[in-house]
Amino acid sequence: MPVAPPRPKAPPLNALRAFEAASRLGGIAAAAAELGVTAGAVAAQVKALEDHLGADLFDRQARGVRLTAVGERAAPSLRAAFDALGEAVQVLRAEAAPGAVHIATLPAVADLWLQPRLAAIRAALPEASLSVTALERPPDLKRIPFDLSLFFLPGGEGRALAADVIYPVCAPALAASLREPADLSRVPCLTDSTWAGDWAMWAAQAVPGWGFTPRGPVFSLYALAMREAVAGAGVLMGHEALVAPALASGALVAPFPTRVRLPRALSLTMLRPARPGSIRARVAELLARG
Repeated sequence: MPVAPPRPKAPPLNALRAFEAASRLGGIAAAAAELGVTAGAVAAQVKALEDHLGADLFDRQARGVRLTAVGERAAPSLRAAFDALGEAVQVLRAEAAPGAVHIATLPAVADLWLQPRLAAIRAALPEASLSVTALERPPDLKRIPFDLSLFFLPGGEGRALAADVIYPVCAPALAASLREPADLSRVPCLTDSTWAGDWAMWAAQAVPGWGFTPRGPVFSLYALAMREAVAGAGVLMGHEALVAPALASGALVAPFPTRVRLPRALSLTMLRPARPGSIRARVAELLARG
């Protein structure tokens, strides 16, 4: 009679994923945000993995967690394994649904830059199925299976589609009352919470040494702030790539000549080069053409 010895039981994949994310991101909460679960669920998965292995992977401290020696030795191999798994999933998705293109981008970019271009892409590629997800931060494409990512990134990251040039913009009627930058002190200045430092960066170049602090409402949605500017509610720090259509139509004007080019650009990134001639490659080319 053949002998069938019991085989060692592999740890659950979800537990390995939870540990890998927590080790890479430096904490349980960050891992939970990436995985779309609660911090308690990640902590429970990590604890289950530790129980399975019979060794601690994290030192629990008041300010968070820190990898043990065992955890530090295991983390790089797991990271490489999940990187490879992420690429394999992308290949499977591209082969199984060649017409589907999932795009991740900032809410402002989705509304003001991408949406006006979607009709032309659909007309050029009727076989394409485009979906757009608005995110506040660029996703890790090795972990979250988006095909394309559109975000303002430091120079050299991804394929630059448009420089990030900033300057104040407002409705023409409000611009008539603005003769010099100092006049901004007496009108509402609209601020986007994502780019709260824009006013200071522009003011430093427009009037060196001027410690300008904008006075006015703060918005969490740049598109809403821009529409308020069009309505005459105040002066907005414009990002040229996003306000260009409103400037071209005359809905907004730039009352001052100073332009500040930031060390970043609206950039297109993908996990791996798209296969030439594929729908994903053709969508990327259409976006790059503007």
